[in-house]
Amino acid sequence: MESLAEALRRNEREVLEALGSVATMPDHPLTALQTAFVMDGAYVCVPDRVDCPDPVELLFIVTPEQAPIAVHPRSLIRMGEHSRLSVVETYVGLGSGSYFTNMVTEVMVGAGAELEHDKLQFENAHAYHIGSTYMRLGERSVATSNSVAVGGLLVRNAVTATFAGEHAECTLNGLSLATGTQHIDNHTAIDHAQPNCASHELYKAIHDGHSRGVFNGKIFVRKDAQKTDARQTNKTLLLSDDATMNTKPQLEIFADDVKCTHGATIGQLDEDQVFYLRARGIGEEQARDILTFAFAADVVERIHVETLRERLESLLHTRLMQGRIRTVES
Repeated sequence: MESLAEALRRNEREVLEALGSVATMPDHPLTALQTAFVMDGAYVCVPDRVDCPDPVELLFIVTPEQAPIAVHPRSLIRMGEHSRLSVVETYVGLGSGSYFTNMVTEVMVGAGAELEHDKLQFENAHAYHIGSTYMRLGERSVATSNSVAVGGLLVRNAVTATFAGEHAECTLNGLSLATGTQHIDNHTAIDHAQPNCASHELYKAIHDGHSRGVFNGKIFVRKDAQKTDARQTNKTLLLSDDATMNTKPQLEIFADDVKCTHGATIGQLDEDQVFYLRARGIGEEQARDILTFAFAADVVERIHVETLRERLESLLHTRLMQGRIRTVES
């Protein structure tokens, strides 16, 4: 692992050939803007048949002082055949200044490789965050993306996964916590361009105060992508009458021998479940805290990095034990 700038100085031709090979700039103007302004970031390259036992953590810290600033970090992750890797990307903003983060992560998963990519967004309450992750999966590879968004005033997370080989498997999980006037978008796209591939998707959101959220999940099944197995679920919990969620799960299927499902739910805490806990001596506020935590923990428990999972569980307890989500402060 090294900085992207150092990798370009050391092996410019190889890095430039990979840079932009997965991210689709014509269809994503903000990705094109990021590519035009990128100066540095992270470069991770795993050779064939190498198993990385410890997670690689990429920590991006923004420290705005006075005038608002814009940053454009880029991560390039290349995995050789039959390799294994866990990557944790964390975005943090110090201070209370306003700034704009426009990040792009490109991931190339080689044939037979296994990847877990965890993205954590903990920026301050005045930050604007646009994040785009692009993954290309080789034959018989397995890739998992876990996205957790807590901070920021206006946030948009986009994850695009493309199957470039048969018998590959992709899992996308996401969790958003928003309160106050926060706005958090999650956009996903899974392109089943090869047959005999499987995708699983679960995105959850919890909104309080006057916050707003958007989920748009697209699954494309190409004409020759027979034997596709694709499942998509989006669930939202509204803790306030003033919170809003707009969800739009989508399937575009051009093959005829597939198993595809999608669905979305938006609702509040089940009063019968609250009553059940209260009937056993648990106070109303604590009962609501328990149910809210359980709703969010369903996603957190899918993270395999133990220390990260424990950290997120602690964060959830801190945010939710009062029955609401507090605005993230730096």
